[in-house]
Amino acid sequence: MDLDITDHTIAVAMSGGVDSSVAAALLVSQGCKVFGITMTTWHWPKSIDEDPKGDCLGDEAADSAARVAHSLGIDHVAIDLSEEFRETVVADFAEGYAHGYTPNPCVVCNDLIKFGLLHYKAAELGADLVATGHYVKLRHDSVSGRCLLFRAADANKDQTYMLYRLKQDQLARSLFPLGDLSKAEVRKIAKTFGLEAADKPESQEICFVPPGKYRDFLSSQYPSLNTPGPIVNTEGQVIGEHMGTAMYTVGQRKGLNISADQPLYVLEIRPVSNTIVVGPVESLYSSSLQVHSTNFVPFDTLRNEMEVQAKIRYRSPASKASIAPMPDGSVRVEFVEPQRAITPGQSAVFYDGDLLVGGGIISGNR
Repeated sequence: MDLDITDHTIAVAMSGGVDSSVAAALLVSQGCKVFGITMTTWHWPKSIDEDPKGDCLGDEAADSAARVAHSLGIDHVAIDLSEEFRETVVADFAEGYAHGYTPNPCVVCNDLIKFGLLHYKAAELGADLVATGHYVKLRHDSVSGRCLLFRAADANKDQTYMLYRLKQDQLARSLFPLGDLSKAEVRKIAKTFGLEAADKPESQEICFVPPGKYRDFLSSQYPSLNTPGPIVNTEGQVIGEHMGTAMYTVGQRKGLNISADQPLYVLEIRPVSNTIVVGPVESLYSSSLQVHSTNFVPFDTLRNEMEVQAKIRYRSPASKASIAPMPDGSVRVEFVEPQRAITPGQSAVFYDGDLLVGGGIISGNR
């Protein structure tokens, strides 16, 4: 952004990981007035004996971030947002599964917690801006007066998909020091500063769930999601029994325990009737979908049809598509090429080249 950041007090959201640590180090090296802030978002239930491995969680992350802050000569504060996190992000996660969705909790957390409540807490502590270790580029458009987000220099680390729900007031208070750097460069900088996180591994899973144990989490927190029910084919014939609709997602093949003359995949989850619909792989493909709860970055509202590149999940490639507003406020997405396993609850995110246009939650494709 086109401002002298040395005139501002900057809070750096620190998880103890290499990205946020380097973001803090870079700002300190530029002579900025900086302090670190770490949010505690989850107190793990004793019923599950393995600690989750993710960002911004508990005492371990706060202690690691505090050590990094001390090594950089800056103040550090930890704040407990676990109750708010549970009431928003975790509740949305469980509710999504209860309605047959496969939600992405990170997009909700970024909007409501990291760039929502955490920003306000940082402001109460005297911060004008909040910096994070996200890999995105933030630019101010002098013509529209809007803050715009662009893909990061490191395409493999780009996180614009996760930030599509951010509003203009949130972006105006944000800094992303890593947008022009590659992950390799970030690790090199971390070693130059002697940061303890220089070789810390990536966190890949949902931060409040131990790796590979989201089913155990749902079972322990919301037992009602474990109710068995029928598995039917596309003709409606019962061909098996599932272990609870929350245990499945569109496109899944493993765990169906059905004998058939061809591989079968989950095509649809019907929570009202507690039914899973399965079919052959060719039935997984669709050229259209609808999204709700939309947010756009270059403008407030989509008013006309627009050509974009769209992603239906974080790691999927962007594909040519058109988006069009619908009378009910949703957006219809039409792809040039059919997409595999369009999954309700995931986010469809739109781009114009490297510019993040916006996105929304996938309602369905049937």
